[in-house]
Amino acid sequence: MCYHAFNGAFRHYVCVACRLSFKGSTWPIRKRICPGCRQELVFAGYDFAAPRRRDAKAWSVVGTVLAEGLTYDHRPGCGCSRLPSFRPRTQSQVRVRRRAAKRLGLPLSVTLARRDAFTPEIRDENPPSPSATEPDTT
Repeated sequence: MCYHAFNGAFRHYVCVACRLSFKGSTWPIRKRICPGCRQELVFAGYDFAAPRRRDAKAWSVVGTVLAEGLTYDHRPGCGCSRLPSFRPRTQSQVRVRRRAAKRLGLPLSVTLARRDAFTPEIRDENPPSPSATEPDTT
């Protein structure tokens, strides 16, 4: 049974501009606003660990990851799958993944989620084939 499906209190929301993070519940569903800049907070995932507020380099990495639409969930989806997700932690890891995305012609979000930027992983390179999902009508 999925732990995160029944416990909404562990959702993390961040404001990258102010370098603030908050934990929030899913009840009631509402917009979450940063108290510093009055911008809407970004959902960062269930397993987000905020860097120190004065660590501007780490927050720039967090901003890059969140801008690409990725979240900090160590397990994809709800936490029930077996493949742990990777997220870069340093600016050098982001630079390598930007180069890999440019060289391989892939979106940055795909290379940011890889453990090794140049090595394809099963979850991002093998989409389900249309013949496997459609029933055979012959």
